[in-house]
Amino acid sequence: MLSNSSKYAIKAVLFLALKSNKENKVMAKDVAAPINVPQAYIAKLLQELVKVNMVSSKKGPNGGFYLSEENLKKSVLDIIYVIDGKNKLSACMISLDACDEDKPCPLHDILVPSRNLILKTLKGKTIYDLMLSVKSGDTFLPL
Repeated sequence: MLSNSSKYAIKAVLFLALKSNKENKVMAKDVAAPINVPQAYIAKLLQELVKVNMVSSKKGPNGGFYLSEENLKKSVLDIIYVIDGKNKLSACMISLDACDEDKPCPLHDILVPSRNLILKTLKGKTIYDLMLSVKSGDTFLPL
């Protein structure tokens, strides 16, 4: 359901949530290795997130990426929408162009309620929520 780009972006943002702040910025190369994503690729994803204020950055000798308090309030779904767009998650699960409520595909009525629940849950989970979950040990992120 999620593209690799979205998965990488979520891991990168969580890494920043756990390892950075306004005083302690992190370079793209320092994000790439722990989450096992090529540096150029993660740098591109982080720049996309910076453009829409999902991630903060500062240029210069003491520069890098970090999450502000405002960034931490963003939802997981916000990240996915920036990286993949809104249409990817609302598209027909068997890729029929004409599938919708009026003309559903054979799986539409089976899958759409589950997808809607997942989207609602992702919208309700902030980066801060996920960070706390990792810090408390309820979930893990190998870093």
